[in-house]
Amino acid sequence: MLGVSKGAPADEIKKAYRKLAIKYHPDKNQGDKAAEEKFKEGTEAYEVLSDAKKKQVYDQYGFAGVEGMNGGRHDYSTVYRDFEDIFGDFGGIFDSFFGGGGGARRGGRSSQPRGSDLRYNLNIPFKDAVFGTKVQIGYSRQVGCPSCNGTGAEAGGGKKMCPTCGGSGQVRRSSGFFSIASACPTCNGDGYVIENPCRSCRGTGLSHKSQKIKVTIPAGIESGKRINIPGQGNASPNGGATGDLYVYITVAPHKYFERDSADVYCVIPVSMTQAALGSELMVPTLDDKKAKLKIPAGTQNDKILRLKGEGIPYLHNAGRRGDMYIKIRVNIPTKLSSKVKNLLKEIAELDDGNKNPDPVPLSELR
Repeated sequence: MLGVSKGAPADEIKKAYRKLAIKYHPDKNQGDKAAEEKFKEGTEAYEVLSDAKKKQVYDQYGFAGVEGMNGGRHDYSTVYRDFEDIFGDFGGIFDSFFGGGGGARRGGRSSQPRGSDLRYNLNIPFKDAVFGTKVQIGYSRQVGCPSCNGTGAEAGGGKKMCPTCGGSGQVRRSSGFFSIASACPTCNGDGYVIENPCRSCRGTGLSHKSQKIKVTIPAGIESGKRINIPGQGNASPNGGATGDLYVYITVAPHKYFERDSADVYCVIPVSMTQAALGSELMVPTLDDKKAKLKIPAGTQNDKILRLKGEGIPYLHNAGRRGDMYIKIRVNIPTKLSSKVKNLLKEIAELDDGNKNPDPVPLSELR
């Protein structure tokens, strides 16, 4: 059935079954009874060959020997565990095809659904993203109903087993050799019904609550990042775990600085004489201080200079910072006094410039 030799190792058997399961999966072969039969037979074959004890019996006595084990019942838990990732809820497939017995039950009373997560969009100033801060936010979430303590039932009332599904949370219908399971329509898969629903929450066990909490914004956070606050989402309607709150960060742009990861960029204007002769400037930094910047003589327009360690703190490592890159803009005056004009004319006579310039190589502009 699987197309492997008698002495095939476990990995080869698993690989062969995975290939077969994907090929004959009923979702890909809707209405194809032959494919459905192949899928069922392949799964039964893998259930035997993936169990060392069953494989030994099969090697000696064939399928008849295996049928005598476990009272003729099949245990698909190994198949479910190995290949749940192929189709998602693989346990549901085994329930549908083989009448249960594979893996942990997903619905009903065996597991309670987790409360839903919530999203909060938070806009923060540029500097708060750089150095971190604490922000108070307000939002609404679902909590356990205070009137019924989250039970969904009025005082003195309670829950009883669902008469339709007998507490399993599922009903089944047969189609050929298939047994298709679906959520019970009477209890919506809970496995129980409430005799006297709470008037405040109408039996849901939940109510809305507005609350305010403080969110710690770590230094160095960027736009698009999210902060997870466990247990601050919606409560579960059936007593399961509470969901989480996810705060998504949007950082407002700065007037002068632009960020690139942990580095920051800005443009500083200098005069013609400062660029030609060189100079020392005191330029502003992110933390509202002044840092000394040396302008080398002969600095060209768009030249980029670096101030080491004056950039953005690294996220989760605030003791380390990126660098600050400064692009030089040489300002050409538009209005000149007569004295300045005469001086520039004298300079022009001494250095008349190149009257036949070649283009600047593009490599120098990158």
